[in-house]
This record gives sequence, structure tokens and C-alpha cells, in this order.
Amino acid sequence: MQLRYPYLIIALGAALLFLPFLGHVHLFDWDEINFAECAREMISSKDYLRMQIDFMPFYEKPPLFIWLQVLCMKTLGINEYAARLPDALTGITSLLCLFYIGRKVANEQLAWIWTILYAATWLPHLYFKSGIIDPVFNLFIFLAFFQVYLLRWKPNPGIHAVWAGLFIGLAVLTKGPVAIVISGISLVGYLLLNKGFKGFRWLDFAIIAGVALLSTGIWFGLEYILHGPTFLREFIAYQAGLFGQNIADHAEPWYYHPIVLLIGCFPASLFLFQFKKKEPEASAPTKDFTRWMWILFWVVLILFSIVKTKIVHYSSLCYFPLCYLAAVQIQQLLQHKTKLKTWVVAGLLSIGSIFALLISALPFVGLFKDKITPYIADPFAVANLQASVSWHWTECLWGIGYLLGIWICVFGMKRQFTRYFYLLCGLQILIIQVTLTHFVPKVEAYSQGAAVDYFQSFEGKDVYLHTLGYKSYAILFYSKKQKSENPAYYHSTISDVGSSPILEANEQWLLYGKLDKPAYFISKITDAEEWRRLPTLQEIGQKNGFVFFKRINEPNK
Repeated sequence: MQLRYPYLIIALGAALLFLPFLGHVHLFDWDEINFAECAREMISSKDYLRMQIDFMPFYEKPPLFIWLQVLCMKTLGINEYAARLPDALTGITSLLCLFYIGRKVANEQLAWIWTILYAATWLPHLYFKSGIIDPVFNLFIFLAFFQVYLLRWKPNPGIHAVWAGLFIGLAVLTKGPVAIVISGISLVGYLLLNKGFKGFRWLDFAIIAGVALLSTGIWFGLEYILHGPTFLREFIAYQAGLFGQNIADHAEPWYYHPIVLLIGCFPASLFLFQFKKKEPEASAPTKDFTRWMWILFWVVLILFSIVKTKIVHYSSLCYFPLCYLAAVQIQQLLQHKTKLKTWVVAGLLSIGSIFALLISALPFVGLFKDKITPYIADPFAVANLQASVSWHWTECLWGIGYLLGIWICVFGMKRQFTRYFYLLCGLQILIIQVTLTHFVPKVEAYSQGAAVDYFQSFEGKDVYLHTLGYKSYAILFYSKKQKSENPAYYHSTISDVGSSPILEANEQWLLYGKLDKPAYFISKITDAEEWRRLPTLQEIGQKNGFVFFKRINEPNK
């Protein structure tokens, strides 16, 4: 595919895909709002070196992504659009990088396939319209891998070593030492397959390590000098905990990430099964890059299948190599060097049909919720469905059209692969956009809309606001909470207000302690009964699965 000004075309196309409608739906608990709240509090406190949540130190992440959000919020205001803009810009940059790298390591045809396929795949596309750290982290790691690849095949390896070290350092500043773990294991794997350092210089790896250490040490060192070892100690303990234990109830079976990639990376994941032992004819540099992509894919997949804490984001670094490896197989199909396998056809039809049927079913769930709720055992989910969301049966036509399109494209690819493959990519891009802009806001109205409305009603009011029985960062971001002037809010202890093992000290103080201003609370309907029994709380309303309380009487002094 030869087009003039390909980078301009990609940049404009990516901008049209990722920039519009970023702020048309609330941020989702936890991760999106977690990071946005860190940025908001950074602006509010004017402390741009430390991350805070509820104006208390937040030790889980380094600051680079938060800084990007701060820049956007300083420009566009504290809102959803600004919180998601760094990932949207990362999406534009990523597609440009894919095309550039694809053309460098192989040819322009593969570069176009890789770029278009990535944009047409569910999870990679969705992440560029989110407000989470991973797209930025993944791009830095991927670019570091590309620079290490160039050490062997391009002149001036020292320059590429500097860039590789810088990208690894930026990845550490984005998400933490997992960048070093992934890079280190992958390098060991490559050296084993390469049977040593053949083609590399020891000096280059020393440069990589030195630049990475320098780029991360600037902030970590400054944090240590200004605030002592607390952040480093707590940060390392948290990162170790992610590997060794289940954090935040995210324990899943070992096969969790393979299933996430198979379904979430539709349709790219299915073309990966076109792989056969005989490698396609390619130059030595191209084969070497393919080897790096296989190593990155398997290291990330195996590593995060072993880790006890399993969150869907953790395998997102697989998206780059997965789509590249799929693009290699698709190029073979475009060039008529192989045929579409029957089980790949079956997988495309099966998973595509599941997506289509789910999209078709959404309007009917909303239209016939009264007939469906008797079969739902979770009272909270039943109450969520009582939200007032407008549906019309014609909205199911999106899913039906997608279903027909999937079947037409898949069977068409058996006859004219090129035309119907690109038609499938176009169909994917269209339905992903429709899902994100039309259906996701309606789903969000059920899941957290009532809670967010409640939080927003307290914006600008001098009150305490607290969740009971569950954790939410939305309560901070959407109430625009300011730092409390009462030291007891942050420094109360259980001994100050009695002892109750089910409540944290701060929560006990809000429920039983001597307050200087009104306090309001929210709980899920499934936990509300125990809070109704407290003499200090008065129920003031409920909506769509959430129950609202107000602190009423002062405790005995």
C-alpha cells in the first residue's frame, strides 16, 4: 500500500479516532479516577514532586504519568477530557511509531497492516481513550526494545544504547521497577536464543544501565533527599506485594491473561494462530525483530500469569508484539503464500459473534429489565438496573449489523482476502467507536452514575464525605475535595474513639468522634443494613443501589 504522506494520514486518522468524546463519560473507579485524583491533588496542593490521595502520601506509582495529566489539566481544566488526553496523544504517537518501525524492520505493506490492525483491535483501541498509566508505560518499554534491536543492525550503536536507557528510565518513572524486570528477563531470553552477545558490545549495555539509572535517579534521588527513604521503602514493598500476594481482590486463575488476550485482542489474536513452524522468508534483521517480539510477548504473558495479582492492564504490553506477529501472518495471506486456516475462521466467527450478540442484547436488557431482574441474585446489580436510561429497540441494529458484517468479512476473506480484511478492520473501528461513544455512557449510568451525582452535589461544600463498606476514588475527584484543616481527620487513632476492628481509625472518627462540620456517607445497598443500625447515622435517601446517610447526633463526651 503506497500512499503519499503516510505519517500525516496516520496522525490525522488517529486524531479523529482518539481525541473526540474523551470527556463524554465519567472516569471509572478505580484506576482512571485514582490517577486523575493524584493529578488534581498535585495541582491543589502545589506539591508537584509527591503523589497524594486524600492529601496523604500515595506510594503505589511514580509521578511521570501524573505529571502528564497535570499539564493537560493546567491547560484544559480539571475534567475527564484532560485526564484521558495523555493516553489519546500516546495513541497517536503509538500508531506513528508502529508504521515507522514496521517499515524499518520489514516493509511498508507490513507497516500498514500492523498499524491498521492495532487500531482495529478492541483493547488496544479502548486503552487509548482511557486515563490509565499502561499505554504510556507500554510505549516506553516497546521503544526501548526497538532501540536494543537497533544496537545489532544499525551504525552508531552508542546512540541507540542511550535511547534504550532513556526509554527504560522513563518506563520506570511511569510505573516502577516492573520495567526493569520485563527488560531484564527478555534480554536473558534473547541471549540464550542468540547463544551469547554475538553482534552486541558490552559497552552498550553498560550505557543502557547507566542512562536508565541516571534518568530514574533524578526524581528518586530528589525524593530521597527531600523526604527520606519512606517513599522508596513503601513503594518497593507495594511492588513486591503485587508479585507475591493478591492485592485488592484481583486473584484470578493462571489462564486469566491468555483469555483476556484471546477475546480482548479480537481480531488480531485469531490471526496469531496462522503461525507455522516454517518462518516466512525474511532478511536476518527482520527475523531478529520477530524474535524480539516473540520474547516480549511470552515474557509478559508468563510473568503476569505467575503473579498472584491479576488485572486486565497487566498483559497490555502484549498488544504490540501480538499485533505485529499477527500482521506477519496476515501479510502472508495478502501475498497468497498461505491459506486462511479453518480453525482461525471458526475463531473469528465465534468471538466476533459473541461481541455482536452482547452489543445487540444491551438495549433489550434496558428495555425489559423488569422481566430480567427476578433472575439476578445480586441485589446491588438489580438496584443498579433501576437507573433511568433511555433505550430504543433500534439500537440493537448496531449489534445485528456488526454480526452480519463479521460473517460477510470472514467468509469473504476465504475468497478475496485483501479486500475483506481491510473491510473487517473498517468494521471493527466503526463498532469500537460506536460502543465507546454510545453504549459505554449508558452502562456507566447503571454502574456508578448515581454515586457520581451524589459526590458532585457536594462540590464546593465544607463537609466530610466518606464511603462505607467499599472503596472509591470518585468520592474525592467528583466532590473536588480539599485538604481538611482539622488535624484529627488525618491523625485520629482507634483509641481516640473506642475500638471497632471492622472500622479504620479515620472512619471511626467520622462516625463517632467530635466533628467540626457535617458528615455525609454512602454505602452499597447490600451493606446498608449494618449502617442503618448505627445511632449516629440517619438515612437521607437511596438511588440505584446506593444508600446515603448523614451524621446526626454528637457522641457522648
